[in-house]
Amino acid sequence: MLHHIELWVPDLDRAARSWGWLLGGLGWTPYQNWPEGRSWRLGETYVVVERSPALRAGDERHDRMRPGLNHLAFHVQDRPTLDALATAAPAHGWTLLFPDRHPHAGGPDHYAAYLENEDGFEAELVSRE
Repeated sequence: MLHHIELWVPDLDRAARSWGWLLGGLGWTPYQNWPEGRSWRLGETYVVVERSPALRAGDERHDRMRPGLNHLAFHVQDRPTLDALATAAPAHGWTLLFPDRHPHAGGPDHYAAYLENEDGFEAELVSRE
């Protein structure tokens, strides 16, 4: 079982808005709140976004194409919920990746939405159906 994931972000307010909306839409609830960070929890696992004071200067955007985290993938209960999240995502700081192949960018048997937020983090939403 995964304990938690911590993402260091260049702008806490922006990250809290985009991740808070997405995680809330997936059933995660606010868990912790401190001056440099926020977290959301589902079961025993939580996701943290933090503007760490140890973040190096010049690291203003996550590059998922470099070594490190490429993306986080989340289950979505069904296709209508996934479609609703993908449709609403741009209003919450997310861009749909691979729109010409959506919702089958991962292949004909994989129903998913690939989203990227303003800070360059990718979230994959995968339908359980």
